[in-house]
Amino acid sequence: MHFRPILFSALLALSGAASTSFAQQTTAAAEAQTPAFQRYTQAAGELVDEAMGYLGIRYRFGGTSPETGLDCSGLVMNVFRNAIGLDLPRTASEMARMGDNIGRQELKPGDLVFFNTMRRAFSHVGIYLGDGQFVHAPSSGGKVRVESMANSYWAQRFNGARRLIDDGANAPATGLALTR
Repeated sequence: MHFRPILFSALLALSGAASTSFAQQTTAAAEAQTPAFQRYTQAAGELVDEAMGYLGIRYRFGGTSPETGLDCSGLVMNVFRNAIGLDLPRTASEMARMGDNIGRQELKPGDLVFFNTMRRAFSHVGIYLGDGQFVHAPSSGGKVRVESMANSYWAQRFNGARRLIDDGANAPATGLALTR
């Protein structure tokens, strides 16, 4: 009779461990069953929300800080780092070599859009928001703002687009790594 309380305590401990393990397995299974599109749209939504938080910040050539000003690639670097924990290279031309190349008709929120604004390819970068709109840090004297890609200036200078987050997961596209 003396062993029953010990046996009962051991069974309770095992059942607690089993239920914790079961809860962890259930959570992992639920995450795995979350539709890929939902995980993608969550990451894209985080990028768009973060980017909109920079509206009105002044442009500064070479700027990487919201406090002192941002240039186009400084804006994109900050948004991707703060929204999804992805560290990007410093320049627009380096960013243009990241992720997956996509066509203009394939654009989704969170994609990078590139423009030839300095007589060289990929000299300007912004973040696509959807509905033909993108956010960017334009030029000296300007502030971070949203513009239409249909605007003749941007339409004539469009260079291409890159997707840095996979459609199938809340993860970076091919060859990229999260810092989180």
